[in-house]
Amino acid sequence: MSNAPGTRRWAAWTVLALTALLSLGAVAAWSVATPPFTATGLYSLVDLLDGLVYGAVAWLILSRQRTGSRLPGVIACAAALGSALSACVAQWQLAVGGPPLLAVLHHVAWVPGLYALVVVMPWLLPDRPLGRLDRLAAATGLGYVALTTAVLATAPPPLGALPLPPELRAVRAALLRPLAPVLPWALVGLGLLACAGLAWRWRRGPAPQRHGLGWATAGSALLTLSFSASLLPPIVPSTVPALLMLASQAFFPAAVAVVVLRQQLWGLRVAVRRTLVWYLMTAVVIAGYCAAVALLDRLLPRALPLPQLVVTAALAAAFQPIRQAVQRRVDRLVHGEAPEPLLHRVVHSVGTTTDIGATIAAALRLAEVRITEHGPPPPPHDHGPPVAVPLTSGDRLVGHLHAWPRPGELLDGRTRESLAVLAPVVAAVVDLAGTNRDLARSRQRLAEVRDEERRSLRRDLHDGLGPALSGIGLGLAATRNLLRRDPDRAEDLLDRLTDELTARAAEVRELAHGLLPPVLADGGLGPALDLLRDQYARAGLHVVVHGPAALDPLPELIATAAYGVTAEAIRNVQRHAGVDRCTVSLDRLPDLLRVTVTDDGRGVPAGPTNHGVGLHAMRERAQAVGATLTVGPAGARGTTVCLTIPLERP
Repeated sequence: MSNAPGTRRWAAWTVLALTALLSLGAVAAWSVATPPFTATGLYSLVDLLDGLVYGAVAWLILSRQRTGSRLPGVIACAAALGSALSACVAQWQLAVGGPPLLAVLHHVAWVPGLYALVVVMPWLLPDRPLGRLDRLAAATGLGYVALTTAVLATAPPPLGALPLPPELRAVRAALLRPLAPVLPWALVGLGLLACAGLAWRWRRGPAPQRHGLGWATAGSALLTLSFSASLLPPIVPSTVPALLMLASQAFFPAAVAVVVLRQQLWGLRVAVRRTLVWYLMTAVVIAGYCAAVALLDRLLPRALPLPQLVVTAALAAAFQPIRQAVQRRVDRLVHGEAPEPLLHRVVHSVGTTTDIGATIAAALRLAEVRITEHGPPPPPHDHGPPVAVPLTSGDRLVGHLHAWPRPGELLDGRTRESLAVLAPVVAAVVDLAGTNRDLARSRQRLAEVRDEERRSLRRDLHDGLGPALSGIGLGLAATRNLLRRDPDRAEDLLDRLTDELTARAAEVRELAHGLLPPVLADGGLGPALDLLRDQYARAGLHVVVHGPAALDPLPELIATAAYGVTAEAIRNVQRHAGVDRCTVSLDRLPDLLRVTVTDDGRGVPAGPTNHGVGLHAMRERAQAVGATLTVGPAGARGTTVCLTIPLERP
C-alpha cells in the first residue's frame, strides 16, 4: 500500500506529459499543413480540446483520488490519450501523409475513451457501492465500447486498414453489414439511458451524493445529443455535431472531476475555480458570438458590419452579469454551500448541539461534526484526528467544534474559513444551551430549597408547637375538673398553662422572625442580625456580630439575600461545626457589602465541595443579587463563608 500513492502520481504525470506532447505535435503539424477550415478540421479541434481537458481531469483524478473505483480515472486517461493521439495523427497525415495505420489511429483512437464517457461514466457517478443494475449497465456499456472499437479497427478502408487473413474478411463483411447501421443508434440509446440514470440519482439520491450531479447530467445529455445530431437528416449542417461536442466539454469534464473527487479538489481550489470560470466564460462568449452573428447575417444585408457591432456591444454589456452568475455556480460546484445561508440554517437548528453538528456536516459535506462543551475531548474517531475550532462567547471558552472529513478526503482552507465564520454563532448557541440548562437546574434547586424549608417548618410545628398545644388543651380540661374539687390546684395549673402559652407564643414569633424578620422590609440588616443573635443565644450558640454601629438602609432585596445567607451559614455552624461560638463581620463600602461568617469548628470536609441543600440555597440567593459567595477553610480549623454583594447592580 505504501507504493500505491507514488505509483498513482507517476501515472498521473505520465498521462499529463503524453497528452501535452501529443497536443503540441498536433499544433505543430497544423502549422505546417495549414489546412482549410472544414467540418473535419472542426472535429480535429474537438479531439485536441478533449485531449487537453481530459488530460487535466485524468491528472487530477489519478493524483488526488485516494479511495473508490479506479475506472473513472482509466476512462479519463483513455479519453485524453485517444483524443490527443487522434488529433496529432490527423494533422500529420495532412502535413506529410503516412501509412494506412495512421488512418486507423485517426478514426479509432478516440473511440474507447469518448464512447465510455457517454455509456459507462454516468453509471459510475457518484463514487458509491454499485448496485446490480448499475453494474449490469456499466458492463453493457464496456461491452459496447469494445465491440465498436473492434468493428471500426477491422473495417475496410478508408475507416480501417488493419490487414486480415482472407478467411476473416468474409466474417468481417458478414458482421459489419448488420452492425454498421445499428451501432450509432445503440450509442444514442445507451447514452440516453445512462443520462436518465444520472438524472434520477441527482434528483432522488442521498443528499450528500448529489453534489455536482446536475452539471454531470447536463454534460452527459449534451454528449449524447452531439452524437445523435450526426444521425439527423442531411439538412442539418455537418458542423452542428462538432459544435455540440465542444459545448458539452464546458460542463462534463469539470463535473466528473468534482463528483469523483468532491472535497479532495479543495487543495487546488484557487486554480480550479479560476480555470473553470475562464473556461466557461470563453465558451459562453464564443458560442454566443458565433450564434448571434450567424443569425443576424441571415436577417440583415451582408454588406453591413451591423451584426458584428450589435453582438459585440451586447456581449460587452452582458459580460459582467454572466461572469458573476458563472462564478456563483462554479463556487457552489467546487466548494458547496456558502457559509452565509448556512448561518441561517444553524440559527434555526438551535434545538441541540447534535442538530447543529448534523446541519454543518451535511452542508459542508463532512463525515461528522461534534460540539463539545467543557469536559474531555471526543473519543478517537475512525476518520482520524479532527480539526478543532475553539468556541468563545465574549472572553469565555464555552467549548470546541470538532470536524472530520469524509474517508479519503481533505479539509482545505475554504472549509476551515467556513467553520471559523460559523464558530461565533455556534458558540452563542452552545452558551445559550448551557444557560438554559443552568436555569433548569436553578429552578430545580429552588424547588428543593422551598421543599426543605417547608419540611423544616412542618417539623417545627409538628414536633414542637403541635404537642405543646395538645398538652395545653389537656391541661385546660384537667383544670375544669379541678375548679370545684380543688380550686387551689386549679389556679396553680392555670398559672403553669399561662407560662406555657407565653413560651409557645414567643417560639412562634421567633419562628416567624427566622423565616423573614419584619425589619428587613425597611432594609434593616443590622437589627435583623441582632434578633438572629438573640435567638441562637437562647439555643446555646454565641454569635458575635462585628460591623458599623449603624448600617445605612439597604435595598430590601439585598438585605433579604444577605440575611438569608447569614442565617443559613449560622445554622450550618450549629448543626455541623461542633462549636458554641461563631463570628459575623459586616463591611460596608461605597460600592459593595461584604458579610463574613467564621467559626473554628470541624472545617470544610475533604474531597468534593458539599452540594447540600443549604449550600445550594446560599448560592441561589447570592446569584439572585449578582453577588459572589465563597466557602472555604478558616486557617488551620474552621470554615469561612464570605458573601460580597455589589450595591450598584449591573
